Amino acid sequence: MLILDRNWRCDQGEIDLVAMDDTCLVIVEVKTRRSMAFGSPVEAVTAAKAARLRRLAARWLRDHRSQVDAVADIRIDVIGVLRPSGGPAQIEHLVAVAA
Repeated sequence: MLILDRNWRCDQGEIDLVAMDDTCLVIVEVKTRRSMAFGSPVEAVTAAKAARLRRLAARWLRDHRSQVDAVADIRIDVIGVLRPSGGPAQIEHLVAVAA
């Protein structure tokens, strides 16, 4: 996977990471939590957030079309990071969470 952009912002919101995985444009949402008190980090990505990410993906692609070759597909991944006060971080990568 090749990272194309990080913390990209426009008037509609922000994308944490934009990457290419072969011919697939990957929009990555990164959620970090210190505890599971309010659920796992990946649970913070709701259907509304996924819809917003799809709109942001279309906007990013429109604004950066000259930077990418052939985009055959777009997917949304979520990376959850749990960083407890003691011990190592735990990372969970969910691939293609929203179509």
